[in-house]
Parts: sequence; structure tokens; C-alpha cells
Amino acid sequence: MAVPASNANNPIVFFDISIGGQEVGRMKVELFADIVPKTAENFRKDGVPIGYKGSTFHRTLCEFASTLYLQKHVFQGDGTGVASIYRGPFADENFKQKHSTPGLLSMANSGPGTNGCQFFITCSKCDWLDGKHVVFGKVIDGLLVMRKIENVPTGPNNKPKLPVVIAQCGEM
Repeated sequence: MAVPASNANNPIVFFDISIGGQEVGRMKVELFADIVPKTAENFRKDGVPIGYKGSTFHRTLCEFASTLYLQKHVFQGDGTGVASIYRGPFADENFKQKHSTPGLLSMANSGPGTNGCQFFITCSKCDWLDGKHVVFGKVIDGLLVMRKIENVPTGPNNKPKLPVVIAQCGEM
């Protein structure tokens, strides 16, 4: 079920997801440019020239941490590395938006001021992440796709046993 964007002026982006080579659906995401403009723009513009197309979700921690982690394809496939439109890590913009519901996009980082291109999607309320990870968007359509990702069996380090890939992406 789709939910309305909280601000009609915020950009909307999409991910077409495949699991094990099978297309499973589209997630539409509102980016909170009105709350965290630098973080939202980094995510939106990161499509030039590298983008998220072909990137994989390298961890699913929905039973414990309730998050889906994306590994951008320019790195080693294990969640390491930092890239951004700002030519390296950038500061935490603010923590106004809380990890209060499923379907929120938040920056993955390794401490204060280490944001890059990696993000995660919350599968449930994750208030222990507040003040540590910048929330910059929300899934407004396609939560069922997120639940399909969440249900992929995992192996060591919570890595999905089937490839979970962003087959296509862009701005609406």
C-alpha cells in the first residue's frame, strides 16, 4: 500500500529489485530534501556516474537489528568503503528524523562524520539508531518488496544466500 509523500517538493526515486535473478517489484522512496538536503542530494546524485544499479544488499538483520544493508557495487561486497558526491565522507547533517517506523532509509556509517553512499532500510522501529545514523528518506510504495528481501535466507554474517540486487533505479 502506498503512502503519500510528506512533502510534494521532495524528490522521489525508485529501485527495481531482483532476488536470485527474478524481478520482485519496485520500491519508491521519498528523499527528505526538506530536512537533510545534503544527504538527500548525495543519495539522489550518486547516480552520476556510478549509481546504485547493480548494487546488492549485503546483509539482512531484520530479526535482531531490523535493517537491510546495501553494498554499493564499487566496493568489495562486504560493506566497506566510502564514496560520495562530496569526494569522501561527509558530516552527519542532523538527527531530526527518528528511526520510528519500518521503511526508513538511513545512512550506514562507521562513526560520526563518516557518511558516504551506503545506506540501510529499517524493517521496524529502531530507536537505538537515533542520534547515530541520519534518516534521509522513506519507502512510500513497495513495502512488500522490502518484506520479500527480509525473508531471503541468510548465511554467515547475515549475507543473503540469493543475490538481492537493484536491477534498475532512477528518479521519478
